[in-house]
Amino acid sequence: MRILLKIFLFPITLILTVILLICEFICLFGTMLFSILALLLFTLALGIMIFLGETQEGLKAMLLAYLISPYGIPLLAGELIGKLQAVNERLKSI
Repeated sequence: MRILLKIFLFPITLILTVILLICEFICLFGTMLFSILALLLFTLALGIMIFLGETQEGLKAMLLAYLISPYGIPLLAGELIGKLQAVNERLKSI
């Protein structure tokens, strides 16, 4: 019975493994691009706050820079990929 379950789950784990590899690449590449964009946006926010005196607009830009930095949305994407990898490993261990 266990062998039949493994045979049934093999295509699912194979597809999930390929999807996870693609998602990891996209996440890594996107994090690199978002890091550069976050740095530019942060310097723009500092410029807005210092030169224009618009602290509220500068803080909004800083919040946006934080969200696209590696500690924002890409971290959540990495956590989601990690959870999917754990599910994939559990399916493989059956």
